[in-house]
Amino acid sequence: MGIGQTILDLLNAVFGFWNSQVAIVFSLLGQSPESFQGGGAWAYIESVEPYFVAIGSSLVVLFFVIGFCSESVSLPDEFRFENILRIIIRLAISEWLVVNNISILEAIFTSCGNLVNLLGGTSAQTLKIADDAAETIKNLDVISGILFIILAAILSLVIIVCGLYLIYLVYFRFLKLFLVVPLGALAFSTVGSSRGLAQVGISYAKYFFSVAFEAVVIAMAILVCNAFLSSGMPEFAGDYAAWTKTLIYLAEMTFTIAVTVGAVKGAQTLTQRAFGV
Repeated sequence: MGIGQTILDLLNAVFGFWNSQVAIVFSLLGQSPESFQGGGAWAYIESVEPYFVAIGSSLVVLFFVIGFCSESVSLPDEFRFENILRIIIRLAISEWLVVNNISILEAIFTSCGNLVNLLGGTSAQTLKIADDAAETIKNLDVISGILFIILAAILSLVIIVCGLYLIYLVYFRFLKLFLVVPLGALAFSTVGSSRGLAQVGISYAKYFFSVAFEAVVIAMAILVCNAFLSSGMPEFAGDYAAWTKTLIYLAEMTFTIAVTVGAVKGAQTLTQRAFGV
């Protein structure tokens, strides 16, 4: 087996590793909270949720009294039928959100995962070396092959690091989601209070939705960047030798993979800005 075939096998293995990481990412992002990592983390969240609900239910009354006192100007006016009905509705909505907090957030979580599954099924997610580039690599001579294998090893290392970092970002997103879920019972307890305090619950809802929807943005970033690679990169090689053009082609692919990871890392900021968090 020649040096060119060895280099080609190395690159195919590296791109296979990247494709496997992308497949794992789509698999993780499409999971419901109960099925993620066997459901152990979600089971723990469900076990501690009643404590937060108990505290949140108590805070509902406290925040309601604070809001009522801060907004009341004249008690006779406040105790008209329409005002009493409005107060009862606000109190009931706040208590309902606190009690059903985990079910509501789980539904949002699962809906975003289902959307990721739909996106993942509409486009090819695999990357591979073009046939002409593969043929050039196979036919490398010894001198150009030695230089090529050094540079190819560097590009391979970059791709491997990007693949591992991609998995890290996805796992970190799940950690954020699981940790923030119980806090919803506390945040939603402010909904029945004055407008100023009620913004706490609204801000929490917007933040959670942005973090949950981050999965969709991550999936779209990967698919769009893969589309860039599949459609071909701009021609930068000029009239260089075939092996030089191939090396530049591989560098372009590696650059786009790095951009993919950057887009995934910036998904949280992008979604938060999109939803005004």
